[in-house]
Amino acid sequence: MPDIVIHVIASAAYVGLAWHFWNTRWQRRTSIAQAAPSGLRSWERAAILAALALHGWILYSSIHGESELRFGFAQALSATVWLGVAIYWIESFFMHLDGLEPLLLPAAAVALFLPLAFPGRVSPQGLGNTEFMFHVLFFILAFGVLTIAVVHVAMLSFLERDLHRSGGAAAPRRPSLPPVLTLERLLFHLIALAFVLLSVGLAVGVALSESLFGRAMRFDHKTLFSVLAWLTLAVLLVGRHAYGWRGRTALRWTTAGFIFLLLAYVGRSFVLEVLLQRS
Repeated sequence: MPDIVIHVIASAAYVGLAWHFWNTRWQRRTSIAQAAPSGLRSWERAAILAALALHGWILYSSIHGESELRFGFAQALSATVWLGVAIYWIESFFMHLDGLEPLLLPAAAVALFLPLAFPGRVSPQGLGNTEFMFHVLFFILAFGVLTIAVVHVAMLSFLERDLHRSGGAAAPRRPSLPPVLTLERLLFHLIALAFVLLSVGLAVGVALSESLFGRAMRFDHKTLFSVLAWLTLAVLLVGRHAYGWRGRTALRWTTAGFIFLLLAYVGRSFVLEVLLQRS
């Protein structure tokens, strides 16, 4: 089957599911009989998994060529969104996260096409370098988890503002979304996981730099923003544990960490590949 056909099928699956969840989870209901379902149905879960499998195959094919490894901002963004949908799918077994689907699935439908337009830079040294592969893997995992944390914190901000406007009562126009406490608990689990993954990625990066350049760390654009992201998440977790940070404070720190991590690789790759046209 031609690659473009697989892309179209996967994207159509994401778009169709997003439309379905918009109709069943977000649109205002006019009667109790039309209330939005709670949690994923079996067929919905299976359909999301099928779209994820196709997206995963597309992503793998775009990174691993026949004799070369290609990676750039397009692959990084596609992998991030894929991971976000995968995390949501796993989370849905343990808690109701209705309302997040119309945000995640359209992004995945667009992201899977990006490597077609921007194939990325060739990195032949990465094929046989285990440290390089693990460094990239943990970086992508950390970025993906932090991206989902940003989605969660945006939902928290929306729900808290909605509650304040309605005086604490349930707002009739509010879409079906997870409870505030559920999102907040999950948010800090995600931030802690992103911090651990980023810590491992930086440690592997130090070992890689030592083996390739003879020094533990090179002071460059990528290193600077990666360390800033790590410090931002560390401060947020300490603030949460020691001072009970939440709400807008968590939003600001999580967003700052996400931006630093975005600039560390994806932003740099975008400038090199798209603006400067370097392959």
